[in-house]
Amino acid sequence: MIRNLYKNRPYRYRVRSLIATGKIKPEILYISEVEAKATLKAKGYKVRQIKKIRLLKHQVCISYWNEQGGVCSGFFSYRIFNCWHRTVEDLICGCLTLKTWQILNWIMRCELNYYPYPIEISISLNGSLQRRFWELQTSTVASNIPHPEVMAI
Repeated sequence: MIRNLYKNRPYRYRVRSLIATGKIKPEILYISEVEAKATLKAKGYKVRQIKKIRLLKHQVCISYWNEQGGVCSGFFSYRIFNCWHRTVEDLICGCLTLKTWQILNWIMRCELNYYPYPIEISISLNGSLQRRFWELQTSTVASNIPHPEVMAI
């Protein structure tokens, strides 16, 4: 019997994240022990002290001592940390044209739909995207209006 190697698979949407598109490089992020401890405690983990933080390509590996004195380890998304939020805010503010904003907006829509962002961070990022859009739109409209001194010449 001959196996069909090319089965008809339904089309799977290819997610383009900020890391996959190269907009954010995890190697340059810095997650301090204080930030990691505060974030894990906010997520409900009982952390006494951070033992080790390793930055991987798409996630963070954190080893820590829990309140009973045992060593625990876990993999966590970058998206739960404040340094990620600050980096995305910097990306949004760094959009200088509507074209770059549109590309980033499309990537952020994919990110927010596919990855579980905390609700307060997703609301904040949406607000930042909208504010930047209005800033860029008003600056392009203002740049198309000739300056009064130029009209007099």
